[in-house]
Amino acid sequence: MTTRIATLLLVAPLVAAAAEAEPQAFSGDRAFKHLEAICELGPRPTGSEAMRQQRVMLAEHFQKAGGHVSGQAFQIRDRYTGKPVHVENVVVSWHPDRRERILVAAHYDTRPFPDRDPVNPRGRFIGANDGASGVALLMELGRFMPELAGPVGVDFVLFDAEEYVFGNRDKYCIGSEYFARQYKTDQRAGRGPAYRAAIVVDMVAGRHLEIWQEKNNMSWPESRPLVDSVWGVAARLGAKEFIPRAKYDVLDDHVPLRNIGGIPSCEIIDFGYTELEWHTTQDLPAACSATSLETVGRVVLAWLREQR
Repeated sequence: MTTRIATLLLVAPLVAAAAEAEPQAFSGDRAFKHLEAICELGPRPTGSEAMRQQRVMLAEHFQKAGGHVSGQAFQIRDRYTGKPVHVENVVVSWHPDRRERILVAAHYDTRPFPDRDPVNPRGRFIGANDGASGVALLMELGRFMPELAGPVGVDFVLFDAEEYVFGNRDKYCIGSEYFARQYKTDQRAGRGPAYRAAIVVDMVAGRHLEIWQEKNNMSWPESRPLVDSVWGVAARLGAKEFIPRAKYDVLDDHVPLRNIGGIPSCEIIDFGYTELEWHTTQDLPAACSATSLETVGRVVLAWLREQR
């Protein structure tokens, strides 16, 4: 009896220490709650009151988590009315003293209308997956950033006007293009951060998650090693939803980041979602999955933790 008690007393502190040392896990349930809170604001197209409310909510959330929040505001003119439209990217910096950095991004605007909806193409578009999912993932990911070890800092960028699109001739990725141009100007002037890589997440909460490698990423020589490393982490984690083959050619925020900003970029997107609720009134929280958010969040967090 005495020997057994002594053994337990010796082992118990070791078990407690191991539990303390184990990294915290990304929570899909927490991310899903963020997604629901965003969707409660309603449609969030560029320049809208709901977009302004979302911006305030995000600033408060990331500041509370320990991030340094700033806005990158500019104006565009609506192509149809000529009226000025306020556009504002949100930048959240973690460990701003580290000059070499990684960018993790998502767009936080919603399309003005569900133009692919077969019944109501001018109806109410909530954008739970296409809009809120990437933002919700970053909100949960921020919980881990203050303790991120290593020499590399991280910036979250929430891009506005990714799809301020009313018709076929309208321009995509306005916010990320503006960001990339400003970044390139700063680099030429020898100021600002130097991004080692950029990861863009979009439409990552679909219930039938399939993350194929995006074709642009795989054709860019400087981006392919980044893609391979992210999918390699997914393989080690057993995330079979990350399929290590190229399938879709997607125009998204990763394109100006690479083509204008010169940043090796990787897109994590479930473009198979287009067959279901994409750009329709059915892009709602009910069509989304906490498990999918957790799968993608775990991969991105593990990849960030490995950067040295």
